[in-house]
Amino acid sequence: MKRLGLLPKVIIAIILGILIGSISPEAVIKALATYSGLFGNFLGFAIPLIIIGFIAPGIGELGKGAGKLLGLTSAVAYGSTIIAGTIAYLVSSGLFPNILEVGGLTKTFANPEEALVQPYFSVDMPPIMGVMTALLLAFTLGLGASVIKGDSLQRVMVDLREIVEKMISSVIIPLLPYHILSVFANLTYGGQVSMILSVFAKVFVIIIAMHLLYLVIQYIVAGQFGRKNPFVLLKNMMPAYFTAIGTQSSAATIPVTLRQTKENKVTDKIADFVIPLCATIHLSGSTITLVSCSMAVMMLNGMSTSFSVMFPFILMLGITMVAAPGVPGGAVMAALGLLESMLGFSTTLTSLMIALYIAQDSFGTACNVTGDGAIAVITDGLSKSKAA
Repeated sequence: MKRLGLLPKVIIAIILGILIGSISPEAVIKALATYSGLFGNFLGFAIPLIIIGFIAPGIGELGKGAGKLLGLTSAVAYGSTIIAGTIAYLVSSGLFPNILEVGGLTKTFANPEEALVQPYFSVDMPPIMGVMTALLLAFTLGLGASVIKGDSLQRVMVDLREIVEKMISSVIIPLLPYHILSVFANLTYGGQVSMILSVFAKVFVIIIAMHLLYLVIQYIVAGQFGRKNPFVLLKNMMPAYFTAIGTQSSAATIPVTLRQTKENKVTDKIADFVIPLCATIHLSGSTITLVSCSMAVMMLNGMSTSFSVMFPFILMLGITMVAAPGVPGGAVMAALGLLESMLGFSTTLTSLMIALYIAQDSFGTACNVTGDGAIAVITDGLSKSKAA
């Protein structure tokens, strides 16, 4: 199992969870629910640490360095992420009500979680602070570190990031498949899993289509700024796309993304700066996935998915994506706090979100890194026009 990637582990966990939920007595499901409850509580405790550990040093690092180029690239990347999230909202709002049973889980149970088996016991693990407090503290520390003369605070925050990265890669991610197994066993025992699996298949296809559509849009815009054929630009980036599918990591794909971006005749200086930066701050594919998956889960549970609910979430997601660690599933881990605080997700709903997200994480990463090439072309074009 250790040699398998996260996606195969999650798929195996879902299958085993369904099988166990179909044949096991209540005592077994109760034991799994106990594990799931403990893991979920630990995840709740970790969320503020994840937010501070990634956002604060990320903002601190963004505040130093290349001045105008940094600001220009960050603005273009943030705008791209927000547009991606908005497109995902509009497409999901139009298509999902036609292919999903809106409020389907609430038609059988007034509260879907009432159908789940309760754990033998639970251990309260309160977080050290609320999500919004953690976000505000992260912004304050990050901005503060970027303007003061010394770098002691920034070094402390970088050390904290390493600790949180280790916690995610060595504790949360390895235990995550067992958590998903436990949740799906409970959902199967409660009679809810067939509807959820049908949602997985339909949403997966629509998300991949949105990724490809958004890449075409990005490169049409990039072609205008760079005065180049957008489809030639996109074709040149395909090695980066397929590499990212295999690695599931924007950071690990940087060498290929950089090489292909230079093939698109982007100035070396711009490419060398923009591609590594965008691997951290530009996650349009992940944003499309998170918005779409959250909409699907909310619709199934009869929750409001109005623009007034989702757009503030999208705006905050664009900032929080800076916090996404370079591990498979990192973006959804960074977004958990927003899902709970802004959209009202429970532990069960966040578990469904994690499973939905990880099922196509490699395609989201591929969209991210391929889009980085478009950001580089746009930034290069804007830099040349300003210089002229």
